[in-house]
Amino acid sequence: MIEKAVKKLSPAFWVPTLYTAEGLPFVIVNVVSVLMYKSFSLMLKSKGLPEIPDSQIALFTTLVAWPWMLKPLWGPFLEMFKTKKYFVIATQFFGGVCFGLLALTLNLPDFFKWSLALFAIIAFNFATHDIAADGVYINSLSQKDQARFIGWQGAFYNVGKILSQGAFVILAGYLEGTVGVVKAWMIVMVLFGVILVLLSLYHMKMLPTGGEAGQVKTAKEIADTFWDVVRTFFEKKYIWWGIIFLVLYRFAEGQAIKIFPLFMRAAKEQGGLGLSTEQIGLLYGIFPPFAFILGSVLSGYFTAKRGLKRSLFTLCAFFNVPFAAYAFLAITQPSSLLVIGGAVVLEYFGYGFGFVGLTLFMMQQIAPGKYKMAHYAFATALMALGYNIPSMLSGYISDFLGYRNFFIWVLIATVPSFLVTWFVPFRETEEDLATEAR
Repeated sequence: MIEKAVKKLSPAFWVPTLYTAEGLPFVIVNVVSVLMYKSFSLMLKSKGLPEIPDSQIALFTTLVAWPWMLKPLWGPFLEMFKTKKYFVIATQFFGGVCFGLLALTLNLPDFFKWSLALFAIIAFNFATHDIAADGVYINSLSQKDQARFIGWQGAFYNVGKILSQGAFVILAGYLEGTVGVVKAWMIVMVLFGVILVLLSLYHMKMLPTGGEAGQVKTAKEIADTFWDVVRTFFEKKYIWWGIIFLVLYRFAEGQAIKIFPLFMRAAKEQGGLGLSTEQIGLLYGIFPPFAFILGSVLSGYFTAKRGLKRSLFTLCAFFNVPFAAYAFLAITQPSSLLVIGGAVVLEYFGYGFGFVGLTLFMMQQIAPGKYKMAHYAFATALMALGYNIPSMLSGYISDFLGYRNFFIWVLIATVPSFLVTWFVPFRETEEDLATEAR
């Protein structure tokens, strides 16, 4: 009876909450953790203790996020057991508990080591969650409803970003000044955990199953299917060009995004902007997410009218040119929050506009074929590889060059993205032919 009732529910009752739960932990592990460790580093410095170098913060917060890149390796096994709803609820509840445990580690002498271990577990858990969540979406909705609610999906993924990178960072900044850095971030991590546990309880009632398990029943069948997925992926026309494109498109972004929050937090005499945690939360949490959504929507219309092949270089320019704003901030070190906020808004608008090119390239040039979903997952993993490797190295480059020269280097690092976008060959698609006919 409950399952029948769930099936009649509009996706509006579960798509927003499902994708808020997907966006929240990803941003916490990849971005909010950087701000948290920077606050701890400054706290240690104020006590005359050794700081946590930016290079270590950038390296280890990237390493613990690798499960999002590796998730295609265990994704097929989720088809063998239970339902996709089961994995969504289990990972949300377990992830919430892990955030509570992470909060406890922040009060330990070796907090850096233990908290990173918890972040790694959280990343693996929510990479698994994302596989199951996307499975629920794809298998529970018709193609018409998938298209209808794709905007909701993106918007509420960004609600997760607004909450984690905006509202809760503001709260952490306020609490740092009242109860201290350690207790502030313990409270914030517990609140993250509570939200995820509550979402798991909500989805027990509201989420459709996403289909039953059992299509692949033996380990041999899994192995044979997985090998066929890999083989057919590398047999695609222009696949090596596609791989190079996926790896290089985010080469500059992977370096800039990890260091920019550290640059904002660093003192003026160290070449930074000297902002507080609360100020950074305000800058990230209000206008940038809306700029991202606006950029994405406008880019969708732009690309639909011209076709991906004719639009891709323009999309690449929107994606990379805003990094000039970061170089401007590093050179001038302005004190005006309006100027700094404008640079962040510009970068997010460009990110939203330009990222559409990467997404559509994966959908239209990489994914089509026998294993569309699996090959799309492979493509997202390669895209993550292109982000994670420069992210891991960015802290060392920044420490060596200093913030000012680092962001000038980031501008130079956009060149590979432009080159591969210019030269990448395209397979003709039905959408391309229809656009040319118009």
